[in-house]
Amino acid sequence: MPAFIEAMFRNETPARLRLWTASAVCATVALLLSVSLVMAQVRDQIGVIGREAAPQAATAADLYFALSDLDAQVTRILLAGDNDELAGSRIDALGAYRDRGHQVDQDLQRSLTTGAGQAERAIVLDLMDGLAVYRQRVGQAVTAQATAPPAGAGQLAPAALGYYTQATNLLHQRLLPAARELREAGTERLDDAYARKTATEGTGVTLVLLLGGALLGLLLGLQIWLARRFRRTWSPPLAVATALGAILALASIVVLHAQSGQLADGRDRGLGPYLALSELRALGYDAAADTGRYVVSANLAYYRDDFDSKSACLTGTAACRSPEVSPAAGETAPVSAPGAPRGGLIRLAGTETADRWIAYQSGHERILALADDGRTAEAVRLLTGIRRGDAAFDFAYFDASLAGVTEARAQEFDRALRAAERTTTGWVVLPVVTLTLVALLIPYGVRRRLAEYR
Repeated sequence: MPAFIEAMFRNETPARLRLWTASAVCATVALLLSVSLVMAQVRDQIGVIGREAAPQAATAADLYFALSDLDAQVTRILLAGDNDELAGSRIDALGAYRDRGHQVDQDLQRSLTTGAGQAERAIVLDLMDGLAVYRQRVGQAVTAQATAPPAGAGQLAPAALGYYTQATNLLHQRLLPAARELREAGTERLDDAYARKTATEGTGVTLVLLLGGALLGLLLGLQIWLARRFRRTWSPPLAVATALGAILALASIVVLHAQSGQLADGRDRGLGPYLALSELRALGYDAAADTGRYVVSANLAYYRDDFDSKSACLTGTAACRSPEVSPAAGETAPVSAPGAPRGGLIRLAGTETADRWIAYQSGHERILALADDGRTAEAVRLLTGIRRGDAAFDFAYFDASLAGVTEARAQEFDRALRAAERTTTGWVVLPVVTLTLVALLIPYGVRRRLAEYR
């Protein structure tokens, strides 16, 4: 055994003093490294949630919504046709179709650049390919309807109806399922990011308790031993080192719990409800499109039943059977559970938004009744008109309310994310400075006692 190590462990006062001092300094260095590394990792994980996982989940939800509205606008375009009375509705639908198409393109581009994995990129590329085919079918449907002999409102030429049917089937059988898969992958990645951060926080708290407790125990033991052995008062440098170590350990635990609570609150009150509301908004657009599809398809009962199922999901009744809506709270991953869309508008958006949907639902029933009576032109005017009392107006009124609540939830998450970032600011450097000072104060506090034995 080397001589200096053997001397350190001899049962002599200088050796025992050096052993106390070395042990305290080692505990300080271990605590320094642990706190700094944990805080650095937590900040990185907050960044992953804020810059990658949450934007990816939000983009996927927005993509699903934009695709749903895209098909709804196609239905409005075809229903309006070249009817002069519905020219305003046609222009409005064309503008909305263009805007939603641009939104879809942007969402797909963002999905490729927000840290998506190979599986997600493959889904996005498949979506791009399917979207090109969908746009081609829509263009063919519009062209076929424009070149066909004039017909009554809501009555499509056979070729136009064929192309339109292909387009909407492609959307529901390929594009929306792929977008749903992308949305689920984004939500899963978000849940995983939260779980990883929670594990890091738990490890950090455990290390701080163990190493911080060891440091404080060593420092207090050293001071008690010094007071008994040398019959002196407490050493001020050691007292300051003890206080700094205790304060840093306690503050580290407080910071870890504070930022965890802030992000958890942002998830439960902001991001989770935002994703759920985005699902409901997309469902509302697709349900509203079913009203038009019923008229276009010459009263196909499937679209009546499909609307009823989607409307049940919006109102939160037991008849909700749509596969496009996430399961109820308790059956989902943590992020979606606090704001599971299967629970309805009242719970997530309030009674005002739910009442506005019920008003549209009443318009939907009037439209279907007119179509069933053979009064297709009246049904189309009520469906595509943009005046107060028309279905399009009622739906826009509903959507404005739902969009406002959805945006408020997104802002709430953004505030929580910024709060968590502010809470952890400086906590990579602060432990280094504080515990370096503690490591210097420890030998400084015992230097005079060691000098007595020289």
